[in-house]
Amino acid sequence: MSTTHQPSDVFLKSDANSAFWGMFSLAFVILFVFALASSVLGVQWRSILPGAENAKGVVGGVKAAVYTFMSYIF
Repeated sequence: MSTTHQPSDVFLKSDANSAFWGMFSLAFVILFVFALASSVLGVQWRSILPGAENAKGVVGGVKAAVYTFMSYIF
């Protein structure tokens, strides 16, 4: 038997994929602004954001924090 995919399955996967990347982008921008503002103010932001404790850079730390945050949502 061959497996056929319904067109609705493709749209559901596409919608879920775009929803994930939309939420990832929004969370990344918010946490990146938070990390930059904290860096300017001298606050240790890596200890505040989950998953960013061992990151060496701002972008890597924010990315790790967003992936940790997204794993709680999905």
